[in-house]
Amino acid sequence: MKNLLLQSDELTRRRFLAHATKTFLGVSVFTPLLARAAADPQGRPAAGPLRKPTARNVIYLYMSGGMTHVDTLDPKTGEVAGPVKPISTAADDVFLSEYLPGLAKKMDVASLVRGISTTQGAHEQGNYYMHTSYTMRGTITHPGLGAWIQKHEGRTNRTLPGSVRIGGGATGGGAGWMESKYAPLVLGSATEGVKNSRMNVSEKEFNDRLMLAQQFDEAFHQKYNQKHVRAYKDMYDDALRLMKSEDLKAFDLSQEPAAVREAYGNNGFGQGCLLARRLVEHDVRFIEVTLGGWDTHSNNFTSVERLAGTLDQALSTLLTDLERRGLLEETVVCLATEFGRTPVINDDDGRDHFPQAFSGLLAGGGIKGGMVHGKTCERGETVVEGKVSVPDFNATIAYALGLPLDQIVYSPSKRPFRVADSGKPIMSFFA
Repeated sequence: MKNLLLQSDELTRRRFLAHATKTFLGVSVFTPLLARAAADPQGRPAAGPLRKPTARNVIYLYMSGGMTHVDTLDPKTGEVAGPVKPISTAADDVFLSEYLPGLAKKMDVASLVRGISTTQGAHEQGNYYMHTSYTMRGTITHPGLGAWIQKHEGRTNRTLPGSVRIGGGATGGGAGWMESKYAPLVLGSATEGVKNSRMNVSEKEFNDRLMLAQQFDEAFHQKYNQKHVRAYKDMYDDALRLMKSEDLKAFDLSQEPAAVREAYGNNGFGQGCLLARRLVEHDVRFIEVTLGGWDTHSNNFTSVERLAGTLDQALSTLLTDLERRGLLEETVVCLATEFGRTPVINDDDGRDHFPQAFSGLLAGGGIKGGMVHGKTCERGETVVEGKVSVPDFNATIAYALGLPLDQIVYSPSKRPFRVADSGKPIMSFFA
């Protein structure tokens, strides 16, 4: 076989190694690194060590509905500002809305992305694009970042889910075309814990029922030994491991002191952020917490002041808590939304959908604090410097995690995909 390969031409060697990689790894991948190795007559890998990740986990805070950038992370002056004033922060020459005083004190550990722009101006499509880096298609569903992390690196804690979503659903961000085992555990409320996780019968009776169910299923599994059938069985196995795991207590917020729970805020989002911190401590890789209500077509300023207050208390407390526990260095905290709101205030004292320019925030996980990437014009209507696409934003998170941005993974229909499509990370955020 060796002599045959050496006698063949260069293209044949590349094809052989690509096919071998797919077969041995059990997944269709072929990276530029492998391509370079295949092109080398001696089969030598490319020089230089692989890049080490700067983060292990992600806490992804999603502002559902389209958070106004000009009233939060990119404040302006003049008529477009309405009654909202900018305030100084712990970072030199970085200003935030007066609605975010707690976050302003933590801007030395966080950085802003003020140049995000998208073509998706509707909620469902924008939400999906932000979560997957791909536009919505009727023929396929794309995986979110939590699924990509597990696909490339697996779980850190084998008894807990690799991904958890708290406080509402999202269009996109699930397992997509990947196996169902990569889907997030969805919790409607942080305070309810994992529903149906306790056995209501004796352990003996439970095991007897389980054995009977397995006997019923055995013939079916033998006849249809396929990936999707095995994934369904894996889901039940994971549920059983979770039910019997000591780590299930990670979901129990009653174990936290009352003062800590109050510091995060006595509301769903605040308690969700507290649960996210607890899950990171138990090695859950990706946790999403949703705060809805940002679709402020009317009464924008009344609604945003209330929403920003909830966000500000929870986010500033989360950053402080992670930092105090030594977890911020290994955890990327991300603040994202599907699009911004119009700088022009409409007749209902509201702001409408505005995909042309909006903002996000990144902190921890090796990302420098106190920085601003991108700039919008004085009215917040156009990006005049450092435009960032949605895939670029997601690629920055993936880069911090050390995920291979250029590695292609094929879907079951043999279509090629990458973790953040063609996105490029914001390199100025890294040392």
